[in-house]
Amino acid sequence: MPDPGRAGDLAEFIGLLGELRAWAGMPSYRSLAKRVGPLMRPARAVSPFTVVDAFKVGRRRLDLDLVVAIVRALGVDGPGTSRWREACIRVHGQARSGGPAGVFAQLPTDLATFTGRQREVDSLLDLAADGPGSASTVVISAIEGMGGVGKTALAVHVAHRLVASGRFTETQLYVNLRGFDPEHAPADPAEVLGAFLRQLGVPAKEVPQGLDERAVMFRDCMSGRDALVVLDDAADERQVRDLIPSSPGSLVLITSRRSLAALDGAALLPLEVFRRDEATALLARIVGAGRVAAEPAAAAEIVELCGYLPLAVALAAGRLRSRPSWPLAHMADRLRGHVAEATALGSRTLRHVFDLSYRGLPEPAQRVLRLLGRHPGVDYTVGAVAAMADLPAHDADRLLELLQDEYLLQQKTPGRYELHDLLRNFAAQAAGQEDSGDADAAVERLGWWFLHSAYHAAKAIDTPDLPPPTTLSEHEPMTFASYDEALEWFDREWGNLTAVQVAARELGLHGMVWQLAVAAKFAAALRLHMPDSAAAHERAVDAARALGDRAVEARVTGGLGLTYRMLGRLGDAERCYREALTILRELGDRVRMGPVLLNTGEVHYDRGDHEQATAAYLEALEVFEQSGAIGGRATAYLCLGKVRQNLGDLDRAEHYYLLSMEDNRTVSAAARADSSKVDNRRGRIGLLGRLATVYLARGEAERAVQGYQETVELARLVGDRYLLADAVDGLGEALLAAGREEQARDAWNEALTMFDDIGHARAAAVRERLRHGS
Repeated sequence: MPDPGRAGDLAEFIGLLGELRAWAGMPSYRSLAKRVGPLMRPARAVSPFTVVDAFKVGRRRLDLDLVVAIVRALGVDGPGTSRWREACIRVHGQARSGGPAGVFAQLPTDLATFTGRQREVDSLLDLAADGPGSASTVVISAIEGMGGVGKTALAVHVAHRLVASGRFTETQLYVNLRGFDPEHAPADPAEVLGAFLRQLGVPAKEVPQGLDERAVMFRDCMSGRDALVVLDDAADERQVRDLIPSSPGSLVLITSRRSLAALDGAALLPLEVFRRDEATALLARIVGAGRVAAEPAAAAEIVELCGYLPLAVALAAGRLRSRPSWPLAHMADRLRGHVAEATALGSRTLRHVFDLSYRGLPEPAQRVLRLLGRHPGVDYTVGAVAAMADLPAHDADRLLELLQDEYLLQQKTPGRYELHDLLRNFAAQAAGQEDSGDADAAVERLGWWFLHSAYHAAKAIDTPDLPPPTTLSEHEPMTFASYDEALEWFDREWGNLTAVQVAARELGLHGMVWQLAVAAKFAAALRLHMPDSAAAHERAVDAARALGDRAVEARVTGGLGLTYRMLGRLGDAERCYREALTILRELGDRVRMGPVLLNTGEVHYDRGDHEQATAAYLEALEVFEQSGAIGGRATAYLCLGKVRQNLGDLDRAEHYYLLSMEDNRTVSAAARADSSKVDNRRGRIGLLGRLATVYLARGEAERAVQGYQETVELARLVGDRYLLADAVDGLGEALLAAGREEQARDAWNEALTMFDDIGHARAAAVRERLRHGS
């Protein structure tokens, strides 16, 4: 049996977990999932995909409960399981503190074909050696040059060299800023900072909204870190200025096609095309040294016709590698035949090398490349491309791999493909020369696939008031086995979902436009993508009006009000709610009036106007009682209890909370009987916690303990690590109040482990409480 104590980092721990599976006889993931489910706390069905994910070495963290259940399912005894649990906690802790794994290792893979650039590599390594540790300021290197010249490859290669040498092992951050993408706007620095902060362990709900506030928090989080930040494809110095940490322990590598001379403190490294020997070495690296040595004159002509541009050379070499029967002279002839049609060197070489690679593809691969030129997003999965191209998934997978082998696609993240922006422009032009009807139909298929996938993900995270899609998807959408899996999908696909909705609007697919906004609304609230959600709902309102569907207009106008409220735009939120109520009264739809009245009350509550808030909640309660909407009535009782608790009326607050709990149980029973209904388990967790706080405030410690124990049990079932940690932390407070100090410490230790696991700032407060015993 492998020893988990050998694990030096998270990747090694996962590798040892794989060895343990081999020791246990390599049970299939499906059979292992069946064994793991009953061993979870509480017991539940576990998807084989969830188990598979636990064995993927690239993961940034593992679910501790899942690991323990897997180890037990593989036949490890009690003491052995404890050793695995302790090792799992240890390697996660090392990753957070800059141990060997580096929990923030965000760098793309170093290219196996990286060639040449020795002078530039040495210059950057020397700059790094003279910087962090001795400099008083952060070191910034800006690599500048034309598209396709190899700026990103150089930056990533140097970054990997530094990490391999033992530098910057704690934190490595990478972002593609899309500064010169012809199809997409440059990345918003505020959004980049939001992503960086979440990667650095800041919970989404604690990430501030504004650029300046995010920049301040980012600099604070990076303070004292041994950090490497790669800012790829910057539009200008304004885009990167707020993305640069202030810690002298940091190194920033920036790539751009534009001069960044205006960036204070930056060492500029202009990058030219390859020298002849470097270009020839790259050609030999890809096609084989023997073939190049056999035809040195033809090899020299190929790299000359490619303008010594690395991307062009790589594409030509990829074509030769896939055609082993072609002499190099044949490739030179083909390249020479296109040169007369062009003007400027860069566009000439790239355009015609692209064209040569494109024309050498089989027709199905040509079609997929053209369609990718029309894909509204920035990266692609097999499922999405299968839907877009109307192909079985295995055919889409094969064609994507072919395009990658031809150097026409790249994978910076496993399973997610990207086009270089110059190639995306070429593919878009190629698509424009074909039948636009096929491309439009492909975008529509893609949109319905994304909508159905988003619908399944929204159901998995218990999105309330979720209408099913009105049109079927022709291709099997994504499905999700857990809350976390679904939320992670929203994280990965957020940019694509936004882009698809914009594309749907341009094609006049109004039904798709409003449904995408609604399907993503709850994920947007959980991840604080509220500016995106507001824009999506504004588009949805326009779509509803174009359809002339007043019921849909009321729905999405109310949704727009919610996004405005979460952005702090209370006046705009109240206006939207008034407009939605006007429409609903015209339609006589009292069922949908209730939620809008509740949200109106929340606007008053946010303003501190308890009287107006109570009036709106009571009106909503009356509507819910008349319509029989028990779930809405439960929420109204909760809101009324919240007001009474704020005013210090604990008995009345408890009364409302208990009424809400009774209705929640009814809703839960209905959801168990009918899978189309949503069980608002997150809301019930919050309600149980509120009741427990009332008991604590009244000095009823044992009742508070019981309430928090129920909260913990439900939070474990939902699988939201933050909610569970919060509930266990509260349980510790109740146990201490009940005089059960040892149990309180156990609870806080468990909460601390979970807060540490998810990188939450509350870990410090719990650690301090444990240190002082209160």
